[in-house]
Parts: sequence; structure tokens; C-alpha cells
Amino acid sequence: MLTLSSRLLAGIVMLAASSFVSATSPATWPVSPSRLHLPTPYGTLDIATSEYVYESRLRVDSIDVNPPVKGMLNITYAFSTPKAQVALISINSGNNGCPVAYRWVVLDKSGYTVSPEFGSCSEQIKVSAKGRLFTLQTPSSQAPDQIDVYTYDGKSIKHRTTSTP
Repeated sequence: MLTLSSRLLAGIVMLAASSFVSATSPATWPVSPSRLHLPTPYGTLDIATSEYVYESRLRVDSIDVNPPVKGMLNITYAFSTPKAQVALISINSGNNGCPVAYRWVVLDKSGYTVSPEFGSCSEQIKVSAKGRLFTLQTPSSQAPDQIDVYTYDGKSIKHRTTSTP
């Protein structure tokens, strides 16, 4: 029969071993960059922080965007195209069931556009750009062995699901 101190020691050893395994396994999903301020040739995209965690606001040239984008916000990725600046915004509204959503913002000489909200509720993302097509990949919330792929062409978001490689 194990004594309390033996069980405690065994628990500490198991915890240390599991921490070592998770610390040495390679990360599949990269850590997303984060910024609150993005100067562009078409205006400055920034996040007006708030003392209330989920009340930060997305702005262009110090004016709230329309439709309003509020929550715990980050400008996670930004891309330059010949005629625009495109930024991906992560939005955490405090909903534990779906902790994060995303929106694309395109700034150009005529102003800005904000995409509809999209995503699979995961902070784990891979983002890429090819020409004027922007892609976000994230684990599927519906099937753990699938990847949700969202593409944005500056006008609409398309969604498809693929198998993991």
C-alpha cells in the first residue's frame, strides 16, 4: 500500500514527465503575431483598448470601423498588395464556447471594408497570401482530424474542410 508521501512523489514525477514530453514535442500550429497599431499608406488601423477586457474597439484613423468590431482584439497578420493593405483581426468576445473569431480588413485609397466574422473558434491558425487570395487554416471544431480552410478574395469568404496531412 502506498503512503501519502509515495503517492505525492509519484504524482510529481508523472507531472514532470508529461511537462517534458509536451515541452519537447514540436508545435504544429505557429504562434500568431499580435499588434495593436498598423500604419498603412491608406490610414492607420489600430485598436482602442479599454479597461474592460472585451470592450476594445477597432478603428481606422481614430474612428471606429463600421460595422463595429469589439472584444479583446489583435491585429494578427498584415499583408501589402499593390493597391491595398489587408489585415487579419482576431476577436475574443469572452464566449467560452467559441473563444475566437476573425475578420479581414482591407484598407485602400477609397477607404476600408470589413469582412463578416468567420472561423472555427480556434486560436490555432496558419495564414498565407497568394496574390489577392488570403487563406486561414484552423483545426475543425466539427471533426478533430479535419482542417477548416477559409479563403478571402477581398469580397467574400469561402469555407471548405480538408483532411489533415
